[in-house]
Amino acid sequence: MRCLVTGAAGFIGSHLVDRLLEARHEVIGVDNLSTGHLKFLAAASSHAAFTFHRLDLIAPAALDPLLDGVAHVFHLAANADVRDGLKRPRLDLEQNTLVTWNVLDAMRRAGVKRITFTSTGSVYGETPVIPTPEDCPFPVQTSLYGASKLAAEGLISAYAEGFGIRGTIVRLVSILGERYSHGHVFDFVRQLQADPSKIDILGDGKQRKSYLQVRDFIGALLHLASIEPSTPVQIWNAGTDEYVNVDQSLDVICDELGVKPRRRYGGGDRGWVGDNPFIFLDCKKLRSTGWKPGVPIRDAVRDTVRFLVANPWVFETGRATT
Repeated sequence: MRCLVTGAAGFIGSHLVDRLLEARHEVIGVDNLSTGHLKFLAAASSHAAFTFHRLDLIAPAALDPLLDGVAHVFHLAANADVRDGLKRPRLDLEQNTLVTWNVLDAMRRAGVKRITFTSTGSVYGETPVIPTPEDCPFPVQTSLYGASKLAAEGLISAYAEGFGIRGTIVRLVSILGERYSHGHVFDFVRQLQADPSKIDILGDGKQRKSYLQVRDFIGALLHLASIEPSTPVQIWNAGTDEYVNVDQSLDVICDELGVKPRRRYGGGDRGWVGDNPFIFLDCKKLRSTGWKPGVPIRDAVRDTVRFLVANPWVFETGRATT
């Protein structure tokens, strides 16, 4: 099967490319390299069934020359800079919503009928229903990132109804593991390597989050992509059945690095506007299909720290966002 992966040089996208190639699919990778890294595609680039194109998908017809014969689009390209969304509000609109529209319209023109889209648990806002199921009523959106992803979901639903596209939407928790290059673990490791005596923590350290190891998530994504949707669009939560707070994840990071810093808290119950203090998804629907995660959260944190320590070059180009 010929597949196209947007965001192919990113943290998650590059893992997906590797797994698709392992499964003997032909893969076309697309990335604008604004946050992705060609190093993440080193193994894929030596594979005869892989081609890479540096494209900015904000250009409406950018994908048109690449979709001939494509059976499935995996749309992962997005701005994931949740924390700074209010500083650059247009970025979420362009890279998450408008880019998704461009992908869908290119699929319409080319007659491509299957799309798998990585959305986010942030679309649930600060829901009172914990764990949060897929059919939970939506509260007011709390971040531009979540709102832009929800708008992209709406576009997929509309194109599915209007043009016969079949969509698989996966609302994921934060992902950890090898090739991780932004987020709170990235930020904490960078701080501690610069000065192991102290650490600055946004909020009060009690924000509760659920995380999923990237290998587990790719397994879930491919598992769901193999299920032919019985309706135009199917929506799935992807996460684990556990969570940790920021202080607990920092405990694991400090243990892995062998440091005992003084903790300095910014205060309040969240790090920034839109930082939901408790994200925990109900994943029974996904589990009912036979998939389950294999890596506990604390092991996923350790995997991430070990990758960052072994690959200091990531700190030269990566960014802290959560």
